[in-house]
Amino acid sequence: MAYLRIKSKPLDGTIMAQPSKSMAHRAIICASMAAGTSKIDNVVLSDDISATIGAVSQLGAEIKIEDSLKYIGRKLITIDSNGKISSKEKVIDCRESGSTARFMMPITRLDDSSSTFTGCGRLTERPFDIYKNLFAEKGITYKDNEGKMPIILSGRLTPGIYNLSGAVSSQFVSGLLFALPLLEGDSEINITGDLQSLPYIKMTMEVLKEFGINIKHEADYRKIIMPGNQQYKALPLYVVEGDWSQAAFFCAMGVISGRITITGLNIDSCQGDKVIMDILQEMGAIPEIGDEGIKFSRTKLSGIRVDVSQCPDLVPAVSVAASVAEGTTSIVNAARLRIKESDRLMTTCRELNNLGADIIEKADGLIINGKRGLTGGKAFGSGDHRIVMAIAAASAICRQDVEIEGYEAVKKSYPEFWNDFISLGGEVEYYR
Repeated sequence: MAYLRIKSKPLDGTIMAQPSKSMAHRAIICASMAAGTSKIDNVVLSDDISATIGAVSQLGAEIKIEDSLKYIGRKLITIDSNGKISSKEKVIDCRESGSTARFMMPITRLDDSSSTFTGCGRLTERPFDIYKNLFAEKGITYKDNEGKMPIILSGRLTPGIYNLSGAVSSQFVSGLLFALPLLEGDSEINITGDLQSLPYIKMTMEVLKEFGINIKHEADYRKIIMPGNQQYKALPLYVVEGDWSQAAFFCAMGVISGRITITGLNIDSCQGDKVIMDILQEMGAIPEIGDEGIKFSRTKLSGIRVDVSQCPDLVPAVSVAASVAEGTTSIVNAARLRIKESDRLMTTCRELNNLGADIIEKADGLIINGKRGLTGGKAFGSGDHRIVMAIAAASAICRQDVEIEGYEAVKKSYPEFWNDFISLGGEVEYYR
């Protein structure tokens, strides 16, 4: 397997934030269900976004991809649609994108013909039983291969009441939010127990509103009411905002090693991972917000307790910062990370420990005992984009070089990661 070697050194400079993968997924899907032409600017064609583009194309949307004139290195996507979904005998390849699969499954049930969902990597083993049970209640046929993909769906969604546990992935809720407003009657989603990843549900509702869909909520989002017979409206232009999830790794690099400024982030964003600023500030960082962007500079950090129930994707980046913070950091309510692209609790612990960190894996979190620095050495990307980025971030405070096997995993969400890393002074050598 290919690997790269990083010469460990502090990083310094300015990068432009990647566009939000989460917002791009949502905008592409909404545009594909709106009658007319929509344009979505500031998009990066990561593997996950390419999977969603492929999925909406399968259901009838016509896609044109051009270079963005305003955002250098990014894409402008034009989506033409008649506003109707046709899933008849379609095979939707979700690659490794859980978002694509969970968002698109209810959408294909807007007609009663069959569609097949396939994927690769860990996605084929990730759970979809929530839909299996919900769909059964509505008369939809759900067939899988002993709990794994491929999954074959047939039958039409009907309006009504949908009950979900708040402990499941918010992507199941979002998938229903895309589809239910198009049904002939009103629908309601009731969420029981602790509601995790609420910011992602808010993101979905924000994009739906932009595309003309009206959704109401009560009881702190535990009851979501969707009037039926609605129509998506095409948008002349939707610009995808910067991604706090991806930027988190550079925020961590800045506070542990040098001085990094990130442009293109919306300080008022509804993205849940914007909380990385609050977490790092609680640890002792002092972000500087200015016209040129948000600057994160090296500072003395202290261990804290971090509840990641609403921001699980931040765990690898926070763990890097905590590895060199004074004292102990405890990360809690993170059990859902075990069903990501890797068992992300296990791989975060294992790979950062390979570099000299002191991390203890718990059933639903991590205990991180901070050290003055890390040693470096060899680490494995585990087929997980966020693990690769965490290893790269940690290299900035290692005493020895760092080798990463499987570094290409960043293509899933951030294909320009290594270019940005190098632009900050990172020295990288590739081996095949």
